[in-house]
Amino acid sequence: MEPWPGVSLVGLLLLLGQGPSQTHSSSGESTVARQTQQVLQTLKSFPFPCKPKKLGWSVPSKSVHSLRPSDIKHVAAIGNLETFPGSGMVDVEKLQSIENEPQHVCMGVMTVLSDIIRHYNPSVLMPTCSPGRSGAAHSTDEDLWIQAKELVRSLKENPQLDYENDWKLITMFFSNPSQCHLCPSDEQKRQLMRHMEKLSGILDYLHQEVPRAFVNVVDLSEVLTMAHQHQETGLSPAPQLCNCSEDSTKLSKAIMQWSYQDSWENLLASSKFNKHESFAVVFQPFFYEIESASEKSSPQDPTTLALRLWNSMIEPVGRKDEPLDGTEQKTMKCPSQESPYLFTYRNSNYQAKRLKPIGKLQVREGTVFSCSDKDPSDTVPTTVHRLRPADIKVIGALGDSITAGNGAGSRPGDVLDVLTQYRGLSWSVGGDEDIRTVTTLSNILREFNPSLKGFSVGTGKENTVKASFNQAVAGAKSDGLAAQAQKLVSLMKADKTINFQEDWKIITVFIGGNDLCSSCNNRVYFSPQNFTENIKKALDILHAELPRTFVNMVEMIEIIALRELYKETQVSCPRLILRNLCPCVLKFDDNSAEFAALVERNRQYQKETEKLIESRRYDTRDDFTVVLQPFFENVAMPRTPEGLPDSSFFAPDCFHFNVKAHARSAIALWKNMLEPVGHKTRQQNFEDKAPIVCPNQTLPFLSTYKNSNQGYGTLMLCKDKAPSASPPTSVHALRPADIQVVAALGDSLTAGNGISSQEGDLSDVATQYRGLSYSAGGDESLENVTTLPNILREFNGNLTGYAVGTGDINSTNAFLNQAVPRAKAENLASQVQTLVQRMKSDHRVNFRQDWKVITVMIGASDLCDFCTDSNLYSAANFFDHLRNALDILHREVPRALVNLVDFMNPGIIRQVFLKNPDKCPVHQASVLCNCVLTPGKNSPELARLEAFAQSYQSSMLQLVESGRYDTREDFSVVLQPFFLNTRLPVLEDGQPDTSFFAPDCILPNQKFHSQLSRALWVNMLEPLGKKTDTLDLKAFIAMACPTQDEPFLRTFRNSNYTYPTKPAIENWGSDFLCTEQSPSSSVPTSAHKLRPADIKVVAALGDALTIATGARPSETNNQNTPWRGLSWSIGGDGTLDTHTTLPNILKKFNPSILGFSTGTLELTAGLNMAEEGARAQDMPAQARALVERMRSTPTINLEEDWKLVTLFIGSNDLCHYCENPENYSTEEYVKHVQRALDILYEELPRVFINVVEVMELAGLYQGEGRKCAMPLAVQNNCSCLKHFQSPTVMQKLKKVNWDLQSGLSALSYQHQYVQREDFAVVAQPFFRNTLVPLNERGGMDLTFFSEDCLHFSERGHAAMAIVLWNNMLEPVGRKTTSNNFTYSRTKLKCPSPESPFLYTLRNSQLLPDQAEETSKVLYWPVVVAAIGGLVVGILGVMLWRTMRHSRKGDLPANTNTAAF
Repeated sequence: MEPWPGVSLVGLLLLLGQGPSQTHSSSGESTVARQTQQVLQTLKSFPFPCKPKKLGWSVPSKSVHSLRPSDIKHVAAIGNLETFPGSGMVDVEKLQSIENEPQHVCMGVMTVLSDIIRHYNPSVLMPTCSPGRSGAAHSTDEDLWIQAKELVRSLKENPQLDYENDWKLITMFFSNPSQCHLCPSDEQKRQLMRHMEKLSGILDYLHQEVPRAFVNVVDLSEVLTMAHQHQETGLSPAPQLCNCSEDSTKLSKAIMQWSYQDSWENLLASSKFNKHESFAVVFQPFFYEIESASEKSSPQDPTTLALRLWNSMIEPVGRKDEPLDGTEQKTMKCPSQESPYLFTYRNSNYQAKRLKPIGKLQVREGTVFSCSDKDPSDTVPTTVHRLRPADIKVIGALGDSITAGNGAGSRPGDVLDVLTQYRGLSWSVGGDEDIRTVTTLSNILREFNPSLKGFSVGTGKENTVKASFNQAVAGAKSDGLAAQAQKLVSLMKADKTINFQEDWKIITVFIGGNDLCSSCNNRVYFSPQNFTENIKKALDILHAELPRTFVNMVEMIEIIALRELYKETQVSCPRLILRNLCPCVLKFDDNSAEFAALVERNRQYQKETEKLIESRRYDTRDDFTVVLQPFFENVAMPRTPEGLPDSSFFAPDCFHFNVKAHARSAIALWKNMLEPVGHKTRQQNFEDKAPIVCPNQTLPFLSTYKNSNQGYGTLMLCKDKAPSASPPTSVHALRPADIQVVAALGDSLTAGNGISSQEGDLSDVATQYRGLSYSAGGDESLENVTTLPNILREFNGNLTGYAVGTGDINSTNAFLNQAVPRAKAENLASQVQTLVQRMKSDHRVNFRQDWKVITVMIGASDLCDFCTDSNLYSAANFFDHLRNALDILHREVPRALVNLVDFMNPGIIRQVFLKNPDKCPVHQASVLCNCVLTPGKNSPELARLEAFAQSYQSSMLQLVESGRYDTREDFSVVLQPFFLNTRLPVLEDGQPDTSFFAPDCILPNQKFHSQLSRALWVNMLEPLGKKTDTLDLKAFIAMACPTQDEPFLRTFRNSNYTYPTKPAIENWGSDFLCTEQSPSSSVPTSAHKLRPADIKVVAALGDALTIATGARPSETNNQNTPWRGLSWSIGGDGTLDTHTTLPNILKKFNPSILGFSTGTLELTAGLNMAEEGARAQDMPAQARALVERMRSTPTINLEEDWKLVTLFIGSNDLCHYCENPENYSTEEYVKHVQRALDILYEELPRVFINVVEVMELAGLYQGEGRKCAMPLAVQNNCSCLKHFQSPTVMQKLKKVNWDLQSGLSALSYQHQYVQREDFAVVAQPFFRNTLVPLNERGGMDLTFFSEDCLHFSERGHAAMAIVLWNNMLEPVGRKTTSNNFTYSRTKLKCPSPESPFLYTLRNSQLLPDQAEETSKVLYWPVVVAAIGGLVVGILGVMLWRTMRHSRKGDLPANTNTAAF
């Protein structure tokens, strides 16, 4: 639709009909004719929104029910329209000249209507308005008869009109002598029917006399009344205003308007006029908006009335619902291609309804009540924060027609009955019948207290006895709420059946719908600020006057959903009533600015109300509170199974609630009353019939701000706070009241950095608010500060150890909170030692007798720096550091329960920090927490961060579930996983809520710490296996209590929890977490700038350990099968995910790497030149063979490709040294290895050589169950070990072992090797101090060895590959010199942007002279280390087991021999 501009009212007032039957003469005739032509010309020049040509009309219609505008030949009217006052200057002399010609105004309307039709049919004739009695005030029935007859005569005599065949559009205007036809009384209804019967006689005459006619019946009573209310000229008397005997409300007026229209439509739809093809009569309603009629300053002008008539004609009957609005812009509707005709009752498919309702009696909705605990408090509570439902003695309500119950019990279709106030069915205060048949808040409360007073019953208005304390007023707005409140107070004070001072009262306030529905008419008066101010006045009265009162302030309903019901044409609703009751919600287009403003106003009503309640204005007394109940904040329109709006939830007017909606609202309100503040349901789905929620032990009271743990304090409700009868001796029988000491270890979070810092004060984050720390703070009391110590002090007031105030670790305030800001896992052991010393030395702690709770949280700072040195901060190291710290506690501290708490997910910190650049110091991201805050979204670095965090968490779980700390009765470590998953609060705009964080947006503030404390406490009382692992920062965390059946802090034993057995490891692969995987930008020419991805070829020299003899069980029982594809230094079977080998690691950097071995056959050995039984003397031959094979391999570019060669030899040399010391001397060993290196030096360009130091002997021992035949292995393969019982020989062997290592390492410092740019030899010393692999029971772990107990298994090869790789990434002089044979998928180190190269002597910044000095410093102590190495360990175990088994007889012979 497009706007239809207004027409000058002066011109319209002077319009004269120019039809052939009208001849008039007066002094102003020429002027009037000239002005008429000017107005008509002006009308033609207006933009016309419709497009008649597109409709393709040509053949005239034969039926009135398909009559199109283009078919109309003549427009006429009967009935006198009064003169309308208008804007602008009006010539009084001219008005007086037409005083006796009221039909001139009729011509004004008809001329506009005719001009509209002329766009469809240019041949339409000039309109006709039949003259009536001159000077008549109103068109009486007699006058209409005269005009009707005159109209018929003029039509018949008009020569331009084919009377029988041309279609005529006739409008009959009439008005009622008074406005009492809209009064809701039986007498007025009877008078109306008599009047309608008289008018129908005129219509019957037109039906008989006029062929081919479409007749509009228009009642102008309201229009004329409006005109005379504002008329200043006094032309004619106004219609008689009616003073209805009954109260006239907006609702009653809306219903009577609709009823009047409905009566006309039913009369005409069922009449004979609707059954003919050439004649039809349609009632066209002309009603004003009810509020507009009384409040607007001017009535409608003729132009608008003409447009209104046109628009009504092309709207289907039953949808002509929009009342006139003096402020609306004039608009014109257009016929559609689907419905191009004027609408009649027949083509509108309008079904005439019987005057009586056809619906069945409204079925009431009861609810099953199943709450078992219905008892009141033991004594009458003195605080509203401990108010149980059964304590309520009195109920009341304030509000509007929803609370008054209008239409709640009306039968479907009985629209007039909506005026009945069914207060006994009202959702918040009705008390009809009981909960089994009528669901209301009163009936719910009566189940707890049958003596409840104040509820309303039956029907009636607020001033009736049955209304009782339901003082809601139908049609009320917020400005009337204070008067209701004062009336309620007076009634309560006067009621002798209640104890005004002592009885607990509950009052429900619900208002706002009528304010919003009228708000567009006066936005200032109905502003959110005024709305809230009105509510405040009412609540102030209740607060000042009522003792012992709980007030439900129900949030203003989201009324916008009403539009769905109004717009759905398939749902039968009295839309005129809806439009009148709530015009501001219904009359604007969806995309209009007015509608957007209304939606925002609705939201602001809600927000401002919430702000008022949250101001705590009404929490100044202990016996009074106001609680916002927000379940109406978001309301979805209920729908039928077909998807249509479900009108069965509404009264017959489709605006008010019926009994079903009242019942659902009552249950929703009750649920809100029990839900904690801050965690209440904020939406209502009427479709769901929810059960009645019951109070429980955790939440037994009606929820208030205070008992909902809002703010920083917490209400402790536990009854059983007694300690054990005698101090427990077992940690598994520890009650909260038994705890006498609290302590904590950790980082900045536990130290309390920034907890109380104000927003924007970044520098204050350095302040350590230890007294507020979640796990160790003890400031004030639990009522104001929620911390674990303050919770425990509710059970034991003599608790000690907690921190207070502020200060660092050395301050007296810190006490046993030994957390250090920015501490990492490596610092934890130091904290533990300090803590233990403090507990031992402090007189307040009985170290041996007192039970202690120690809370440990660590890891966040490690993650902040992990990317700077991923090896230093590896999961394996994190595990070791944590284990070391817990080991000290386990060893040193008696009577202790240790809480091990997960650290916060770094993803949470990222979201808060990075999504709030205006609040968070993003410019300091790299300083505050570089590795967490700087990685880009979806970057490899971010994926690596997540992997590290998960690895840390897995390490913690693995450590606790190993059972390592459950070996003593008085000590246990329990993992409290509440921090594992954190739900970040999000604001309405989708941004993370920073109100839980300190100014740095990283550390938690007191709001956050309060939730941490509650969550930790709940975790401590939850059994293992059922602990909460999610922290929702905005959720209500109910304070759990120990019970008679479960009185203890939970451990694995009192939880009947069995630690899960470790799943069988399916493979010995590794996780690859490195992000720095790129090769050099160009192929490097220096071995000292060689990145892993630059390696193109791998090769190996060595013995059986390099060809992986016996690495996997053989199907042929041949233990000597070489599993070359699994070899630690050269194997390439599978991928790194399943097989950890050096080539598989390198494949992650360069998938095209060459030379690795696969399978078991020699044909697939690749560049693995190792041979079983090989010794140092064989190395030169292997070196030459390697060179030849490289040269003969066409895929290898010998000159350009970088090659990595690993040489590992010496085990066989060491084993046979005793046979011939001269041949197996250190000098001979070094000479042969050096010759091999020289061959590679001379023949191969671009080569990096790992020289792995000889291992201390392994594998020659007595296995469990006599699995390994040690004596035979000694005799055949390692003759030196025959003398293991000789200290002198073994000491000599240890010396030789060390000499071989020392001599080999010295080779890497040869001048020629250091001098050449593309050649490097690096000694990898990880085998120097190899430790005996032990299982969990402390015995030797055989899984690292093959079935012959001599060679390594696949697991052993994986462990060797990991430590070799890590050695390659460690600087010379700082390389790891031990291998403890522990397995972890996350032990692989990574190159970093700062250290991207494989380390050599030069890029380790060790010059040759420095290297020599370093070598001496590093290697001479090996003698000492070697003594305690693997040989000693193996031989010791061998000796012990041999002696043990020798008592049981000799071992059987084994004919198999094996060698390294």
